[in-house]
Amino acid sequence: MPITPQDREILRLALPAFGALVAEPLFLLADYAIVGHGLGTTAVGALGVAGAVLATLVNLCVFLAYGTTASVARQSGAGNHARAMRNGVDGIWLALAIGAALIALGWPLAPAMVDLFGAGPDQAEQAVTYLRISLLGAPGMLVVLAGTGVLRGLRDTVTPLVVAVGSFALNAALNAWFVLGLHWGIAGSAWGTTLAQTLGAAVYLVVVVRGARRLGTPLMPDLAGVRQAGTAGFALLIRTVCLRIVLLVGTVVATRMGKAELAAYAIAGQVWNLLAFALDAIAIAGQAITGRSLGAGDTAATRAATRRMTQWGLWSGLALGVLVVAARPLLPGLFGADPAVTGELLAVLWPVALFQPICGVVFVLDGVLIGAGDQRYLAWAGVWTTLAYLPAAFLASGFGLVALWCALGVWMVARLITLGRRAAGTAWLVTGA
Repeated sequence: MPITPQDREILRLALPAFGALVAEPLFLLADYAIVGHGLGTTAVGALGVAGAVLATLVNLCVFLAYGTTASVARQSGAGNHARAMRNGVDGIWLALAIGAALIALGWPLAPAMVDLFGAGPDQAEQAVTYLRISLLGAPGMLVVLAGTGVLRGLRDTVTPLVVAVGSFALNAALNAWFVLGLHWGIAGSAWGTTLAQTLGAAVYLVVVVRGARRLGTPLMPDLAGVRQAGTAGFALLIRTVCLRIVLLVGTVVATRMGKAELAAYAIAGQVWNLLAFALDAIAIAGQAITGRSLGAGDTAATRAATRRMTQWGLWSGLALGVLVVAARPLLPGLFGADPAVTGELLAVLWPVALFQPICGVVFVLDGVLIGAGDQRYLAWAGVWTTLAYLPAAFLASGFGLVALWCALGVWMVARLITLGRRAAGTAWLVTGA
């Protein structure tokens, strides 16, 4: 398809966002590769359980990025630049408060959260160790989310790319040193990721503080604004809870299948996450473009951009599916998988590849509706699509890992239907600041 000026704007936002988003799952992919080579299958399974718990706690707060992007972009599109930065500062204060709460609550509850997955004693002990250390980096992780949302809303996706690449490089170096060099075990992997995320958060704080001072925006917390940011994110929280339920149920079912199945599911899940973040780059562009164009009152531009980004999502999903098939023989060796894990992983990568075109369209439509501030519908859609997934997942528990991944395909098709019907209507096209 020929490149248009609209495509150039999408690519200008999406390509740096792609790099930044891909770097995030690479944090965990690096962990899995280093832990797999240095510590073995049991540690990989423990990392899968701890990673699922940590991802749930952090991703429940993804509204700090998505909600902030939408609000900042809409205010910026309406010409209210100081108000846009004020929304961003409030989001960062909210991130710090939630991060402190996660440490206080998560540290004593770590064993109970790990036990929910039914892991064996050797895996559970290592999972608790990884989880507790990683929780110390929770404030930094959430500040990264909020700071990224501020810059995306201002249509700056280059700075998040620079920070993400730097953090990933530091994370990989620290993990290799702590695990393979100093032999700290799974704790070394957790410390490497925690330190890298915290330093990344410090960079975002410097960038946002400079921007706020330039616009004359106060840096002290505005309690009403922080409260409003939390309230506005509640619907997105429900949506995210539904997403996490789907992924957690999958991990629980895989855990009960056996150690090899759990390790293969964990590795395939990280590959899926890497692909999802790659496709989400177009959705990030959708959030910023939709928020800005609706803030400026231009519904025609919003419609046109939505159609074009949906096309980009479909073709990108097809390309990634082909890439998974091509890389399939190499992936088990990359993670040091033993023969049992290799067999399970090679089988499950087929449905991972098959569903990528559907994922490409779903993620774009999700981003467009988030940018439009249509959070209430997204919350209800999340509930209904989760209800469609759960019976399929529990039915798949008796048929193996491939059947479990096909249940995930049922969920993606349900999301395609609900989001597609909404995007075809007009209820989400609300204009103004």
